[in-house]
Amino acid sequence: MPRTVEWVDGRIRLIDQTALPELRLTDVATVDALIDAIQRLVVRGAPALGAAGALGVALAAGTATGAELAAVAARLAAARPTAVNLAVGVRRALAAAPHGPDAVLDAALAVLAEDAAACRAIGARGAELLEELCGPAPLRVHTHCNAGALACVEWGTALGVVRSLHEAGRVAHVVADETRPLLQGSRITAVELSELGVPYRIVVDGAGPSIIARGLVDAVVVGADRVAANGDIANKIGTYPLALAAARAGIPFVVAAPESTLDPDTLDGAAIEIEERAPDEVLGAGVAPAGSAAWNPAFDVTPSDLVTAVVTEDRVWRP
Repeated sequence: MPRTVEWVDGRIRLIDQTALPELRLTDVATVDALIDAIQRLVVRGAPALGAAGALGVALAAGTATGAELAAVAARLAAARPTAVNLAVGVRRALAAAPHGPDAVLDAALAVLAEDAAACRAIGARGAELLEELCGPAPLRVHTHCNAGALACVEWGTALGVVRSLHEAGRVAHVVADETRPLLQGSRITAVELSELGVPYRIVVDGAGPSIIARGLVDAVVVGADRVAANGDIANKIGTYPLALAAARAGIPFVVAAPESTLDPDTLDGAAIEIEERAPDEVLGAGVAPAGSAAWNPAFDVTPSDLVTAVVTEDRVWRP
């Protein structure tokens, strides 16, 4: 599978994640088009958004400088507010602007390279941690949404841990929540697991905690869109119930994320802005009665006391 985000001939090439499981590539030539792609979830996943944001600044640096470039960067960083990596990637690239467009591009490409290396390190460290916590037998792992190669530049965070376990012959099966309302679990995670040859079962979100309670999994491993200073975790809506179920069942709840997702400037989960998406994603076309209203939060917050460990490329943090 090609990289999720790449720089090709002066444009940003993305795997269009709205088309999955069909593999479709799309080239983005303007910042406006990139912002639209980010908001429509053509590119999604915190690490992938960081890479896309950095490349977006490189795209703009060819024609904009100074205050104009800073304004473009601010628009990019605000395209999706919950995932901190987007703003981090934008800042990394923008910091190189005084040295010219080539320096901005070099900084952006460094973000991509660092993400690829970080994910592999997270996978190896997470696999070691789960062996420590659960023993050496093949594991039954539960995950939510998509935190695989398609949420990053390559390899993945939570699914990066699964990949490392799978390479060592230590995965019995993976339980993947479908992840309503846009089905990132059944449309994306299932595609990745199938490509890897990892046995898996898809379950509806409402069944996830019950699957844990029935003793059908050994550990829950998820990604994160932001980790607050106190260890509270923002991740795809539906993560919090899994953490509650894991705590009740006495199994590990592990978060796999790069250091760039840890946000020391956000004190706790209450300070994390939760993106509210369009009600139509929940209501569907002709499913709910005309005039129905909906809440559609894209993320929830899991308190730090429910988190067994946060695994990054550099450390294992037990909040």
